[in-house]
Amino acid sequence: MDWSKIPDVLAIASLACAFFSISRRNQTPQHHLWLIGWILIAIHFLGFMFANLPGIAGTIGTMVGIVSLVDAGVFFMWATVPSESGISSRRMAVVTMLSMAIYAGLTCLDHVPGWAFDACALTIALGPLTVGLFYLRYAQHALRWLTVGLQFALGAELLVLRRQSGGGVELCLDAILFVVYLGCCLYFWYTHQTGTTGSIITIGGFFAWAMVFLVAPAMQHYQPNFKIESEVWNLPKYVVAIGMLLLLLEKQIERSQYLALHDDLTTLANRRLFQDRLVSAIERAKRSGTTIALMQVDLDHFKEVNDSYGHHVGDLLLQNVGTLLNRRVRRSDTVARTGGDEFSIILEEPSTRKDAEMVAESLIRIFAEPLQLAGKMVKVGASIGIAVFPEDAQDCDSLCIEADLRMYEVKQDRREATRVLRDKTPAPFESRTLAS
Repeated sequence: MDWSKIPDVLAIASLACAFFSISRRNQTPQHHLWLIGWILIAIHFLGFMFANLPGIAGTIGTMVGIVSLVDAGVFFMWATVPSESGISSRRMAVVTMLSMAIYAGLTCLDHVPGWAFDACALTIALGPLTVGLFYLRYAQHALRWLTVGLQFALGAELLVLRRQSGGGVELCLDAILFVVYLGCCLYFWYTHQTGTTGSIITIGGFFAWAMVFLVAPAMQHYQPNFKIESEVWNLPKYVVAIGMLLLLLEKQIERSQYLALHDDLTTLANRRLFQDRLVSAIERAKRSGTTIALMQVDLDHFKEVNDSYGHHVGDLLLQNVGTLLNRRVRRSDTVARTGGDEFSIILEEPSTRKDAEMVAESLIRIFAEPLQLAGKMVKVGASIGIAVFPEDAQDCDSLCIEADLRMYEVKQDRREATRVLRDKTPAPFESRTLAS
């Protein structure tokens, strides 16, 4: 056994554990595929621990090590394709994985007929193309056709390379691994063009990983006496692992920043982000000499909805209200959830009192219609207060207070009108008494 592989196994296993620990709070199909890929890399090192054993044990160890390395690259590529859980993506990944794994496994055996390699090469070339054409009527992403192109070129190259090398398959195996990890590099470059540290390190690591299978055979051919330790060739694996860990940390930081500024239930801006945008809007209005309008929206009868139908329906109501508000305003405006059932809207570019009143009237008409939530018809109203800068207030806090006061005035007027109407309506017993 090759005990020198133990540090590599332990290092990759530790990185896989760290990867799982970081990703478990925000698990996605992409993260699951990444984790499977690193587990396969660990199996790859384990397999090569037994590669030096004589007989069938060494053959199996070599086969496990090579096939695991190929399949890990396919999992990394699969993870970057949008809608990676779709049936067409799964079938293309399975066809790619099986065809490459079978070809790589055959390279570990002796006395394999040439037609078997050619059949596998044809499957590598035509398998993804067949899947892509079969699902042509569905939406196809550019990366899917990149897979088809890479696989077709690889299959054709394998047919030629095996004959040029006199039936040898070592270069064919290097060609497969080169294309797989070059594909990982291209996929990550296409889907992670944000320029973050994690994405740059991961893309560079995959490129170096692919170049290993090009540079190593070339050096062995042209400089056979120049020996490089296997640990040097394994360095790109650790670079990619570190890059992926950084990507996970960057995504968690980005998500934490998003949650700090947005309401978790409705995904609208929260009070903190609302205050920042209101201050910025006032500053822009001061510089340009224009006006902005602030609308405070309070739902009527929200407590009754929670008490009658439960908090689940209440949450659905808030989500629907947030969607309705977002659809009614412009992209340049801000809709925020600033309280339990309170929403705030900043109208810019510029917005006068008349503009705000027109928006308020349309919202009142919308909320007057019942909403179907969880199989129940729910009807709520809305009380809206409007304050305009600079007519009603000169700063952020004063503008919010003015809009709140006007909203409560509207709500109080509506309650008074409802009470007066109820008092004027005679009870059934009183109606009969007057009639007699």
